[in-house]
Amino acid sequence: MIREQIRIWGTAFAALLGLAFGSFLNVCLSRWPEGESIVRPGSHCRSCGRVLRWWENVPLLSWIALRGRCRGCGTRIGGRYVVVEAVVGGLWGLVAWHSLAESPLVLSAMLRPLAESVPLAAFLWLLVALAVLDAENLWIPDFLTLPGIGVGLVVTVLFEAEGKSLWRTLLYKIIGLLAAAGVVLVIRWTYWLLRRREGIGLGDAKLMALLAAWLGWPGALLAFGLGVVAGAAVALLIFLVPGERTNERWGLTRMPLGTFLCIGGIVSGLWGPGIIAAYLRWAGF
Repeated sequence: MIREQIRIWGTAFAALLGLAFGSFLNVCLSRWPEGESIVRPGSHCRSCGRVLRWWENVPLLSWIALRGRCRGCGTRIGGRYVVVEAVVGGLWGLVAWHSLAESPLVLSAMLRPLAESVPLAAFLWLLVALAVLDAENLWIPDFLTLPGIGVGLVVTVLFEAEGKSLWRTLLYKIIGLLAAAGVVLVIRWTYWLLRRREGIGLGDAKLMALLAAWLGWPGALLAFGLGVVAGAAVALLIFLVPGERTNERWGLTRMPLGTFLCIGGIVSGLWGPGIIAAYLRWAGF
């Protein structure tokens, strides 16, 4: 009974914290592409410049109370704001729910799952950021992916190297992320040889390295497969829109592959080991 209460309250706290960090992420997503500071000025309407009151910054509730419009000029506030807040809150709640599932009522025994859940929550926050940036701007910035690769290597090597050689674990991780990036690079080069135009950006290769740094080679490969399937499904839906079938430029439409890779990475980060184990059983390995 006490364990269930701890799990419920811990999940609720993580979800609320996720809503707050999702609100902060919205600020970043609006300002990063414009090269603006995420610190100054404070939260304001990007149309009329009016500084927002504290109650207009409450995640989810403010957007609903304002009916998705600025209280000053009436400009519509994009649905992305509420979606990002809800997604980050939901993901952080899921991480807490899973990490507290089997934790005994002993503080020392709870430290490891809690220590693992914090980096995972940060990783999922980063994937949401990259997914939105690529969807809205076709942009996967190096200032997010490259530090993310470094942090992912350090965090995962420290957790995986217990009882093993630290340098051997690090070497295996580096080989895995190079292989993951190589998958995208091979596709990129092949497409260029066949069509003489760029098909996949280098940012996608760095994103795959990021996924491998955090999820390992199998997890990154799963994320890639899920991302490709999701991207193909969306492309098919677009193709089925009336008028698109006869559009000669339909085949040249740029799709945000990074967004779909991030979605695959989120699924792999939360349920990857179970999905991979189920597939191996189905394949008879």
